[in-house]
Amino acid sequence: MRQDPIPPLPSDADLRRLIHFSAEDGRIWLAGQRMVLIHASALGALRRELMQSVGPEQTRRYFTRAGFAAGASDAALAKEIRTDAPLFDMFAVGPQLHMLEGAVRVTPLQFDADLQTGHFRAEYRWDHSWEAEVHRRHFGLQDSPVCWMLVGYASGYTSAFMGHPIIYKETSCVGCGDSHCHIVGRPQEEWPDAEELSSYFREDSMLRTMMDLQTQVETLRQEVDADANKARLIGQSQAFKRAYSLLQNAAPTQVTVLLTGETGVGKERFARELHALSARVDKPFVAINCAAIPHELIESELFGAEKGAYTGALAQRAGRFERADGGTLFLDEIGELPLAAQAKLLRVLQEGEVERLGATQARKIDVRLVAATNRDLQQEVKEGRFRADLFYRINVYPVLIPSLRERKEDIEALVAAMLVRFAAKHQKAVPALTDQAFDALREYEWPGNVRELENLVERAVILAKLNGVVDAQDLFPGMGLPTGPSVNAKGRLASERPLPLDCRALIEQLQSCGGGLEELEQSLLEEAVDRAKGNLSAAARLLGITRAQLSYRLQRKPLREKNPS
Repeated sequence: MRQDPIPPLPSDADLRRLIHFSAEDGRIWLAGQRMVLIHASALGALRRELMQSVGPEQTRRYFTRAGFAAGASDAALAKEIRTDAPLFDMFAVGPQLHMLEGAVRVTPLQFDADLQTGHFRAEYRWDHSWEAEVHRRHFGLQDSPVCWMLVGYASGYTSAFMGHPIIYKETSCVGCGDSHCHIVGRPQEEWPDAEELSSYFREDSMLRTMMDLQTQVETLRQEVDADANKARLIGQSQAFKRAYSLLQNAAPTQVTVLLTGETGVGKERFARELHALSARVDKPFVAINCAAIPHELIESELFGAEKGAYTGALAQRAGRFERADGGTLFLDEIGELPLAAQAKLLRVLQEGEVERLGATQARKIDVRLVAATNRDLQQEVKEGRFRADLFYRINVYPVLIPSLRERKEDIEALVAAMLVRFAAKHQKAVPALTDQAFDALREYEWPGNVRELENLVERAVILAKLNGVVDAQDLFPGMGLPTGPSVNAKGRLASERPLPLDCRALIEQLQSCGGGLEELEQSLLEEAVDRAKGNLSAAARLLGITRAQLSYRLQRKPLREKNPS
């Protein structure tokens, strides 16, 4: 049995040597088993279609069974490859192959097993699960774990390795908003819900399932159609949900709401959502950016003016308060209001009536005020730039809108909606983002928040390639391709860095022969041609260069005739 502490996973060099890329005949081999590289987005598209046609339960069953079969196939390799290795190292073939196959990064947390008695207990941490990322991208955050194929693989591998049914359960998942995925493996009979868990490994009729779900699908479609035209904010992150919950609670009331947060977080969108959720939804929503209007004109814009009230007032005009009567008035950047306008605004809020510039009578208004600022108004009050009484009047119900850095889980859903919107605006096909592009979006710090994301996505839609794909370089010019293992000339995965040469020994040899680098190159050319028995193509492959490059070097430095001795 294996006791804590858990050792690190062994080297996977023996597994990498088993992977061969045969480009000439279009096959990839893993120790005699044919493998296929497939886009995670293709599996995601299949997953989405199955979810829409047969529902989540049957989709989970299909993906779990597929993973189970893949895991069982890999289990046969473990005892062949590491026959004399300790049990932990032998079993580690499965987790390491799972990583090499690009499914997930695996970190062992517990491993306690005995092949003779069948005892098995294991826990693993998963990072970068392709399944969780793809599922969340299409369906948002979920209430239950979604790494169905990965769990099926772990269960299939372990069951075949141990010789009796072992089932894994996912206890945390990135698809549910957790920071990483976590699985626990036990013999099937030790799970209290073993019958439910094992049901996902049994075959079932798709036709029967489709018939059973037909009524449910139609009901869901009707619900979707009913909400199709309702504009809603997008977000599933905890930070977003907290702010949105506050908005929902305030909507049925008449309370003045103060929206705070960094520039670009979408304060006007939140204000419009508040209006849409309120009983004033059929009345006007009027927005004004206080920072965009000159101070000498702000009062007339807000409160209106009578003819001749000031130079240039050639006709009477209603202000924003009157235009919003019965509805909602959104004052963006309220911290930019001059003190004189602040005093008049306070009176309007307290009395519920507005007096146009130059008028002698006040007009009754019914307006719900929503204000927004990215300034610290309390600090502005201390420094005398904002009236304390007005601050207390508008700060009745503050709502802090989170920055995009605090709600990165929402980026994919936001991007999906923006792609559709900007594609329609610019009359282009809706492009798709590569996995590297989504990684780049998640890694970026977003100083400009959602507004910056909008600008980035709109640019990407305009610059999308002919195949409708947007990669990280389109979003962030100058970004390089992802680094990692590549395929060498022999059709095997090469190391991320070439094996280091014994540079000290080479320097000593150069010093002893006295010929320098030219002599070393000449010797390498001669040795390669000699080993290849004069075949220049084979010699070039030995040197890792092309035949043309070898020919050029030989023309520059003809091979020396070797002594007959």
